[in-house]
Amino acid sequence: MELAVYNTKGESTSKKVSLSSDIFGIEPNDHAIYLDVKLIMANKRQGTHKSKERNEVAYSTRKLKRQKGTGGARAGSRKSGTMIGGGRMFGPRPRNYGFKLNKKVKDLARKSALSYKAKESAITMLEDFSFDTPKTKNYIGLMKNLKLNEKKTLLVVVESNKSVYLSSRNLSNTKVVNASDVNTYDILNANNLVLTEGSVKIIESLLN
Repeated sequence: MELAVYNTKGESTSKKVSLSSDIFGIEPNDHAIYLDVKLIMANKRQGTHKSKERNEVAYSTRKLKRQKGTGGARAGSRKSGTMIGGGRMFGPRPRNYGFKLNKKVKDLARKSALSYKAKESAITMLEDFSFDTPKTKNYIGLMKNLKLNEKKTLLVVVESNKSVYLSSRNLSNTKVVNASDVNTYDILNANNLVLTEGSVKIIESLLN
C-alpha cells in the first residue's frame, strides 16, 4: 500500500511511502483490540477509593445493651455496619485495576487498529516538520491545510518535539504522540491518523 506524502502546506509532494502489509494490511482481530483497550483504560484508573470499616470508625467499643432478654438482636458496639454511622461492610479498598497481557497480543491489537485505519483510508502521510516557536495558530493552520481541522486527529511524530506538542496542547480534538508510544486506544479514538515519514519506520520496526 502506497500513500502520497504531503507537506505542511497541504500540497502533495513527489514522494511516496510504502506501508507494510504485515502491519497495515492484516485481518483485524477484534478480541485483541478489546483486551488491549481494556488494559489501557484499566491502567488509567487511580484505584484510590476507600471507605472506613468497623476497625477504623471513631466510636466507643462498649456493649450497647445486654446480650439476652431485650427481644432484639444482639449488639456488640456502635462500630457495627448495621448501625447508623458504623463502618461499611466489605467497602472498597485501594487497588490496582491492571492485568497481565502478553506482548504479542498488544502488538496484534496495534496492527489491527492500524489496519482498520488503512481500510478506511483514514491515514495521511506528512513530511517530517517542526515549528520554530510553539503557536496553536500554526498547528490549526497545518490541520486546515490537510483538511483535517474538523476531525479528531492523532499526529505521530518521530521523537518528542516540544514546539509541536505545545502548539497542539490547547486543542481538544487532536493529540501528538511519539511513534514509540502510540497505542491501540489512541489510534481508534481518532478519526484520522497523521503519520510523519520517519514515524512509519519506527512503528514497523517495533511491530515486526
